[in-house]
Amino acid sequence: MIDTLFYLIAGHALCDFALQSSNMAKGKNRHVVVDITRIPIGQKVMTVWPYWLTSHALIHGGAVALITGVWWMGLAEAGIHWAIDFAKCENWTGIHTDQALHVACKLLWVGLL
Repeated sequence: MIDTLFYLIAGHALCDFALQSSNMAKGKNRHVVVDITRIPIGQKVMTVWPYWLTSHALIHGGAVALITGVWWMGLAEAGIHWAIDFAKCENWTGIHTDQALHVACKLLWVGLL
């Protein structure tokens, strides 16, 4: 199971850092002010942070499902990742707690396997 834990943590690093664009990192935070100069003419400014945060969480969930072969772990990962990142964006937690909670989830999945 140590191999699965390694793949889960490596997948997390890939999804949380390499695959997370600056647009996603900013867009998933509901407190980031939208730059209205980047909105195409004729379009209204709309709330989009839930889409960014959900997409980010689903990328993590997909990685967990692919690595474990268990779809419901991927779904659970997506939901938990969403909540953990929302808490960070609200400044309820910091980066260290955020990352520790994400790694704890990986330990949980391996324990359940």
